[in-house]
Amino acid sequence: MSSEPPCQLDAALRIRLLLVDDEPDFKEVMLKHLSRKGIRLSVAECCLDALDLLDTTPADVIIMDMNMPGMDGIQCLRQVKERWPLTEVIILTGHASVQSGIEGMQGGAFDYCLKPIDVRELLEKVELAAQKALINQEDAGSA
Repeated sequence: MSSEPPCQLDAALRIRLLLVDDEPDFKEVMLKHLSRKGIRLSVAECCLDALDLLDTTPADVIIMDMNMPGMDGIQCLRQVKERWPLTEVIILTGHASVQSGIEGMQGGAFDYCLKPIDVRELLEKVELAAQKALINQEDAGSA
């Protein structure tokens, strides 16, 4: 049993999150964890589905796998940052591809997580990304 206190969520409860991953089991587990915490989220199978969804249902924070069929996570990240620059993106990458995480950060990602995912770590990153997304929106509104 962990002695660490649970991750406190505030900003994450006030934003819309999009999870983009092609692994059904992973999506199901993450959907349960995030929904149970009260986070409003949508799910997409791949980057092209995510881009279509974002056209109609904006997201403040996106959790996106790097390795997906069709358009990969780096290409998708570029599209997202070009079309929705205020949206924060957390990329997911395998242990063997830390370089992909670094490349994603250089391409504008907020942060990255290594798979297999530590849910607590991901929740902390979602909260921080949500805080930044809310600040982005306030700044854009006052500009």
